[in-house]
Amino acid sequence: MVSSKHSQELRRLAHSVLQPGFVGTEAPDWVLREIGDGLASVVLFSRNIVTPEQVARLTGRLRAENPELIIAIDEEAGDVTRIESATGSTRPGNFALGTVDDTELTEAVAADLGRQLHTAGVSLDYAPSADVNSNPDNPIIGVRSFGVDAKVVARHTGAWIRGLQSAGVAACAKHFPGHGDVAVDSHHGLPVYDADRARIAEQALPPFRAALDAGVRAVMSGHLLVPAYDPELPATLSRRILDELLRQELGFDGVVVTDAIEMGAVAGTYGIGGATVRAVAAGADAVCVGGENAQEATAVQLVDALVDAVRSGELPAERLAEASARVREFAAWSAALSPAGATAWDADGIGFTAARRALRLTGAVRHVLPLVTAPHVVELAPSTNLAIGAETPWGVAAPLGERLPGTTSARVCHEDLRTGATALEARALAPASGRPLVVVVRDAARHAWMARALTELVAARPDAIVVEMGLPGTVVPSAAQIFTHGATAASGIAAAEVLAGAL
Repeated sequence: MVSSKHSQELRRLAHSVLQPGFVGTEAPDWVLREIGDGLASVVLFSRNIVTPEQVARLTGRLRAENPELIIAIDEEAGDVTRIESATGSTRPGNFALGTVDDTELTEAVAADLGRQLHTAGVSLDYAPSADVNSNPDNPIIGVRSFGVDAKVVARHTGAWIRGLQSAGVAACAKHFPGHGDVAVDSHHGLPVYDADRARIAEQALPPFRAALDAGVRAVMSGHLLVPAYDPELPATLSRRILDELLRQELGFDGVVVTDAIEMGAVAGTYGIGGATVRAVAAGADAVCVGGENAQEATAVQLVDALVDAVRSGELPAERLAEASARVREFAAWSAALSPAGATAWDADGIGFTAARRALRLTGAVRHVLPLVTAPHVVELAPSTNLAIGAETPWGVAAPLGERLPGTTSARVCHEDLRTGATALEARALAPASGRPLVVVVRDAARHAWMARALTELVAARPDAIVVEMGLPGTVVPSAAQIFTHGATAASGIAAAEVLAGAL
């Protein structure tokens, strides 16, 4: 017979290892109630954010229930942004920073972001991505990575962590042991990183070693199968990876956070409750949930699953207690972080400076710029993964129109080209007759339809200016090209400045 006191304590332990999201711009009653029941963390998404002032009120209300509450956010300050999801990030993302390859700049950009997050009341940022984008067909990482070279990624991972944490916000290196060499989106399926241990040590682990050297106290596990370490279980559910590799071999003693536990790579096989239990049993200390499942019922379901697993013996009580203790130790440490120096962030400065420095120009671009007449801009728009907010604007047309009045634009997706062979003629070529044509693409090398459309447009208009806002994999012979190395608002503005002659 389990005493009510023991049952209550067990539920408090289960609450303490969850990091749930919620809906709304004010703290829901169920979240406040569960903080009282032991919930030690929450995570914010774009649906919770309107203005910095509103977020500060929200986090203040949450912390009124527990001053050491961990308030996390999934903010990479690149294509993946939550704090600026409605407008696009005013900072370039990791790939742009890696392209510049100035670690002092990377540290400064991260510190600037940290000051903004700290002012808003955030204490943990699920960033940076420490993944090495070694597979150019990777559908989930891409420009979220600092680059394709492990040494570059390692030094910028360390710099980013130092910068963010200097501003009073804890960093979280992700997605361990490295999500860069896969070809499946873990939101939907299970990626496989099929390399031997020597290759993994050379290719994927250096950035995580650099993260530990930089003082990171949180690491996020990736939902991917790594057969060299565990041929059966994804990293998030694998004791061989979380305990034997991360803790014993690399020496990490901080908090292990799961990637969103409802993602298809783990929940598709084990269910959301089963994946949660297996993750904690394997060595995860905190379970992120709520990117998609943000209801009270989900949190209750996961607490019940953990409690039932302890009672059945599937999850050792000692492991749950250990996870809870690590979370609370982290909470105390992160609550004590304080910014070094000024607390105001530079809304108009460092991010745009970094985006401008990341631009690369090739071909005849210097001979055709600046534009002296308003162009027509066609943006070839791919479907993005779930990490990138559908509401987040991107592109060059809007900022260019502000600088060159009379600029017109059209956005074309794959479906538009399926409906008729004349779509490019009607929406791109005809409106550009007698005026400059700017073609904006995003990862053209990864999308066959986009590469074909780009080739067709440049063949019809050899004088077209191409702006690539993703990975710079496609170089069009003789075309004037601008590479931004990311699709943030800052990157789009930087490209528009070059086109209009303002830079």
